[in-house]
Amino acid sequence: MRQSASIITTAASVAALLGSLAVAPVGTASAAGSATASDVQQGKEIAFNRKLGNCLACHKIDDGQMPGNIGPPLNNMKQRFPDRSRLYAQIYDAHKFNPNSIMPPFGKNHILTVAQINKVVDYLYTQ
Repeated sequence: MRQSASIITTAASVAALLGSLAVAPVGTASAAGSATASDVQQGKEIAFNRKLGNCLACHKIDDGQMPGNIGPPLNNMKQRFPDRSRLYAQIYDAHKFNPNSIMPPFGKNHILTVAQINKVVDYLYTQ
């Protein structure tokens, strides 16, 4: 009986450890400067689409109309996020960096696909 309890405890510990090691999938992130004009345009369309990214609901973006002011303005993104994977991770699940964030976890909750998030990053890197 004690051995069964020990095995269950060990299995639970291993499961908890593996769960804590989970990371956001990075997918096929474009290398800096390798995004095509089409990728950037598609990223803008995703970011501005109310049924997809809807970034303008909360953020000011220079070429957007009627921006929100809940989140920070999305400008100088390449300077603010020189590590592209960090910006990707922020969009994928902002709660990882700030548990109190009101930004939806776009990747974690399957609001956007890996490819769509990468295109949004391509677009934001032009801001």
